[in-house]
Amino acid sequence: MSALRMPRVASVQFKPFKAKGWGRITFLVVTSVLMLVPMYLLITSAFKSQQDILQHPFSLAPDQLTTEYLRKAATNPDFNILKGYAVTILFVVSVNVLSVALAGPVSYVIARRSERRYRMLLLLFVAGTFIPSQVLVIPVVYTLKFLGLMGTIPGFVLFETTLTLPFSIFLYAGYILTIPASLDEAAAVDGAGKHRVFWSIVFPLMKPAVVTMVILNTFSVWNDFVNPQIILGPGSGLYTVTTGVYAAVSQYSTDYTVVFPTLLLAVAPLLVVFVLLQRHVISGLTAGATKG
Repeated sequence: MSALRMPRVASVQFKPFKAKGWGRITFLVVTSVLMLVPMYLLITSAFKSQQDILQHPFSLAPDQLTTEYLRKAATNPDFNILKGYAVTILFVVSVNVLSVALAGPVSYVIARRSERRYRMLLLLFVAGTFIPSQVLVIPVVYTLKFLGLMGTIPGFVLFETTLTLPFSIFLYAGYILTIPASLDEAAAVDGAGKHRVFWSIVFPLMKPAVVTMVILNTFSVWNDFVNPQIILGPGSGLYTVTTGVYAAVSQYSTDYTVVFPTLLLAVAPLLVVFVLLQRHVISGLTAGATKG
């Protein structure tokens, strides 16, 4: 008796969909144009007269360009740009130092503990990344007034540092998980305590993630407008770059020879920092996913 033969069923293989080359190129070109055209207009308009800005916004003729308006913006009596730089850099450095000092050890504890409560604690911090800072302004104002920190540098620095903690802890914890725990055990055998293990062994290995967060926090603090405007207020006499720009150009909103040069002076340091360090941002954000 011959064996029964079952009919052969053809296997179906699904191939992943891949965008064609022209589709990717089109997407990149459109995205680049949307991002670069406003920046081009900002830079070129800072060197033009009011008439040229209105009649020839995209023109780059050498005879239309002048540094006169940029010099006037740098010496604008309504806004001392050097003082704005100094105050903003003070806030940037203070927030970054506090953020690293607080988020680093917390992330280390969360990453090295396997108990459920530490996983829940991480989720709690991650949930904090979805809360807009504007929602927190009213309770923060009441808290700072109660503590006597409203309109002060420590009050503003503490609030800005708090805003950086959720994402910093999330990124640091994910990166620490890629660092072998055997390094901690070896250091502990040599007599190192938990604090020394973190700051001497683990923290130096976190350089890509730390550099990434320092850059992102710098951008966040430098570009923040609402929080310093409310927490510091005009009565404090302290102006960041963004609040100083607002004070300088609000009464000249239709005079583009004041608006564009002042805006360019405000964003120029960030443009330089981004061009020089953008590769560190990309490597830091992807290191935790590819390391090891």
